[in-house]
Amino acid sequence: MRILDKYILKSFIGPFLFGIFAFTSIFVGTGTLFRIAQYITEYGASLWSVTRAFILALPSIVVLTFPMAVLLASLLAFGRLSGTSEIIVMRAGGMSFLRLAMPVYIAAFFISIGAIAFNEYVVPAANHAYQNIIRNEIKKQAEPPAQEHIVLKTMEGDNISTLMYAKRYDSTTKLINGVTAQLFTNGEVTQIEHADTATWNGTYWVMHNGVIYDLAADGNGVERTMRFKDQILPIAKDPDQISQEQRDPDEMTIKELRQQIKALSSSYVSTTKWEMEMYQRFTIPIASFVFALVGAPLGLQKQRSSSSIGFGLSVIIIFVYYGVMTFAGALGKGGALPPLVAAAIPDTLGIIAGLWLNWKVSK
Repeated sequence: MRILDKYILKSFIGPFLFGIFAFTSIFVGTGTLFRIAQYITEYGASLWSVTRAFILALPSIVVLTFPMAVLLASLLAFGRLSGTSEIIVMRAGGMSFLRLAMPVYIAAFFISIGAIAFNEYVVPAANHAYQNIIRNEIKKQAEPPAQEHIVLKTMEGDNISTLMYAKRYDSTTKLINGVTAQLFTNGEVTQIEHADTATWNGTYWVMHNGVIYDLAADGNGVERTMRFKDQILPIAKDPDQISQEQRDPDEMTIKELRQQIKALSSSYVSTTKWEMEMYQRFTIPIASFVFALVGAPLGLQKQRSSSSIGFGLSVIIIFVYYGVMTFAGALGKGGALPPLVAAAIPDTLGIIAGLWLNWKVSK
């Protein structure tokens, strides 16, 4: 790497780390600490419980601050180079703006890739552990009395062997309504079982008044249909496990979200909320690269040498981006737009703006 690239990267990394700390502190101070205080005053939560809950809440906050920190670092790095006229000397030496900004763009690209991995392998597990502490230790509510849209699965290695969907589960009466179970062989659905209800007999679940569909091996429809009065549900989960295994979208990995979407789709249940969560697992981290495209050329504008101006400008851009993301997300979840389109709108607009700004300053 050239000395100049190292110099520009050094100007970028410092503000980037500061941005992560600063924006995380803002999120924590305005939301997380308030909830922690509420848990202590309303539920009498112990210091050990709230400390663990606080630590587990941080990953989901930090992953949101990566794009913000990249934007701030890009603005400050190039704003300082512009304010001290160093950028003029560099460009006078024959270096184009795109070549000067390339180290920042490459760094932002790898930050986006790392954020996607962090959002997949760290954030869902931390969110699930956080919810378990809140539900089981602080609120002392191990399981809600009733849950809707229940999905359970059993695995054989990396493949699903059984996938069950139920419209409603009542933990008080141990009754499941609207049960559909899909049995897989080598990754393909070979049998579908449907029943009005299923009850727990103390050992296993029994479906009542249902039908079994054996699917043809060539995939061309149903080969055989059989009705039953009572049938054992092919899911070896007791009532406690059913409640504990239900997760919100932000507690699931991308693979689990896909399985959830598949289960809900097969039962003709709307999956827009789950699809939006899955697509945003990519679009929000990619915003780090998008913000670099926007921040670097904006940093070259006149009067950008002040760090306070750079911070203020980053706040405005962040507000606009997340405002568009919230609005588009609402349209996607409401069905007005396809979830993929709704999730991609903020990054698409950001890329268009970034390319235009890069073209403008490169002239």
